[in-house]
This record gives sequence, structure tokens and C-alpha cells, in this order.
Amino acid sequence: MTQPRKGRRALLAGLGAVAAAGALSGRPATAQGTATSDPFTPTLHTEDAWLAAPRSKHRIIMDVTTPEHLPDAIRFAGNLFTGHKTGYGVDEADVAIVMCLRHVVTAYGYADAMWAKYGKTMDPQLTPAATTNPFNSGTRMQFADLAKRGVQFMVCGTASRGLAGRIAGPDGDADAVMKELAGNLIPSSRIVPAGVVGVTHAQERGFALIYVG
Repeated sequence: MTQPRKGRRALLAGLGAVAAAGALSGRPATAQGTATSDPFTPTLHTEDAWLAAPRSKHRIIMDVTTPEHLPDAIRFAGNLFTGHKTGYGVDEADVAIVMCLRHVVTAYGYADAMWAKYGKTMDPQLTPAATTNPFNSGTRMQFADLAKRGVQFMVCGTASRGLAGRIAGPDGDADAVMKELAGNLIPSSRIVPAGVVGVTHAQERGFALIYVG
């Protein structure tokens, strides 16, 4: 009976070594002691090719969903440029920042002409109704100023279609309104199919996420 017990002890010791190797490597191990790897590689779509240019040393995607946090997003973008320059000697041209305007904040991705025409629908919470984009008109040209510094904007297409539907009303032409909106975006912006998709695809292309709120 001695020999079988020794065999069992040797087998258990071998399995313990395999488990320990897996734990130390942080990856699951097979019975042969070889680590398995995650086979996932994101698909990079040609529609997102604009996210790859220009080449940069740092990439940041800012996810903004509510109007009350837009001032924070604008300040954060400026801080990202300033902090990289003063702390690391990285020029603004080498810091790629994309700001995603989605959910309730989508309307702020559109220019003054749309606010003058559809102000009450653009943001019903504003009293009185705005007739210009509050963050890109008059002395507050924050979006245009950021665009001059290289910031790009993605505007949620899903929320935009909802906005177009509200503007058109039950008897209106939402497609025509959507086409009108698409022709009146703030500088350096583009409509993406859905803001949440744009944010995830940016991360798959190496962008670090800052959720602003």
C-alpha cells in the first residue's frame, strides 16, 4: 500500500505546482503548465479611422452626458493640455482629446442656427429658452476655442434622431430635421451612430476614458 500512497502524493503535489504557477502568472494554467491567453482583439472599423489621426503621444476620450457638467468638461480639456505641457513637456499637438456629447447634452453639439430656430426644444430646461448655443456663442466660444487647440467632438446620432423627432412633432418630417441638424454642427465635430458606441470604440483604439457626468 505504500507505493500507491506515494503516487497519489506525487500527483497532488504536481497539480499544486500547476495551480501555483497559474496564480503567480495571473493567468489560468493548463494541466501541462502552459498559460492560456485571451484571444480577443477588437475589430477596428473604417468608420472610426478618424480616431487614429493625427498620431499622438496621449489619447483621451471625454464622455459628457448632462448640461450641468459641460463647464467641467471644458475646463478638464484645458487642464489636460496645460498639465501635459507644464508637467511633461508635451505639446498640445501631441495630446489627442475627443469630447463625446451624448444623452441630454447632445443638443449642445449643434450651432447657433439650430438654437435660434428650435431653442425651446434643444434644451427645455433653459428658462428663458436659449436662442444661441450657450457654450459656443458671443463671448463664450468655448467649443470653437477648444477646436482650434485640436479637440474633436462626437455627437450622438441616436439622441440626435430623438431630438429631430421632437422638433418635427407627430406630423413633421424628422428625417428632414435630422438632415438640417447634421448641416449645423459645432466646429470639429461629427455625428456617430451612438455616443456609447463611439466612446467604446475610442477606448479600443487606445483612448483613456474620462467620464465627466
